[in-house]
Amino acid sequence: MTRYLLRRLGSLLVLLVVMTAIVYGIFYAIPADPAVLVCGKGCDGGQLASIHHKLGLDQPITAQYWHFLEGLVVGRDYSSGPDVSHCAAPCLGYSFQTDLPVLSLIAQRLPVSLSLTAGALVLWTVTGVSLGLVSALRERRLTDRLVTVFVLGGLGTPVFVSGLLLLMVFCGWLKWLDFPVYVPLTDDPVAWARNLILPWLTLTILQSAIFTRLTRTGMLETLSEDHIRTFRAYGLPERRVIGRHALRGALTPLISINAVEFGTVLVNAMLTETLFGLPGIGQLIVQSSNNVDLPVVAGLTLTAGLAVVLANTVADLLYAAVDRRVVLS
Repeated sequence: MTRYLLRRLGSLLVLLVVMTAIVYGIFYAIPADPAVLVCGKGCDGGQLASIHHKLGLDQPITAQYWHFLEGLVVGRDYSSGPDVSHCAAPCLGYSFQTDLPVLSLIAQRLPVSLSLTAGALVLWTVTGVSLGLVSALRERRLTDRLVTVFVLGGLGTPVFVSGLLLLMVFCGWLKWLDFPVYVPLTDDPVAWARNLILPWLTLTILQSAIFTRLTRTGMLETLSEDHIRTFRAYGLPERRVIGRHALRGALTPLISINAVEFGTVLVNAMLTETLFGLPGIGQLIVQSSNNVDLPVVAGLTLTAGLAVVLANTVADLLYAAVDRRVVLS
């Protein structure tokens, strides 16, 4: 396990370096002069030269990338004439629009996105596993057919469609809920949960449909294996056979599915935030893209990429802990 862990961490570091090179090339090396975006069209040559020096754009591209990596690891200094400002690590630069550190802008919005994805993760896992289990145990019965209809509907409905339907039904027609307005968890936990119910359900409909289908398939395969028939032949209670042996084998693939689907979940979470007006990462990336705020967009891209890479690494480690054969592969 130690050797496997070190090997995975080594590949993680290499992948992160490659990812930073790609992001830097896309957002800083390929596009037009970033100094023009900072200063605007009315800048003269002296102002552009000053901005070039402050951002380090007057240096070779390799030196610029090195300073970018240095800022991520130990921080970097930005000089403007006699004034020098230090950007602490991990430094993602300063916003062209607000002149605030990109990391602080992301940190302000991150609790909203974490609240949305964490709550929805619990809901779609519990819902998907429960429905998949019931569907497998009631194969070809009415319950199984109803669950299949739910799966087909969930997989075929985009998040912006399901979100709009939930808003029209619960906020417009039934008037059970007000339009969601984010309230921090530390201020009022009840209001926090009440305002996130509809966004959670929006994400849950699609993801729980995926988990339901996978759980059902995994349970049917596991229940047909020899060791399950052996347990039943020895007279073990059916509840123990299902809960302790069959379900555990069926849920193992869900670890990797969670990692594979993590990128899709991030995209759907951003769409959900935009739909419900939640001040999270999704709204920030839309605003920054519209304003061509390259440091913020690049910082968000790196943050999302890091999250996906870490999710896949954690999934590999969990899989290795569950199935020791993975360590030797």
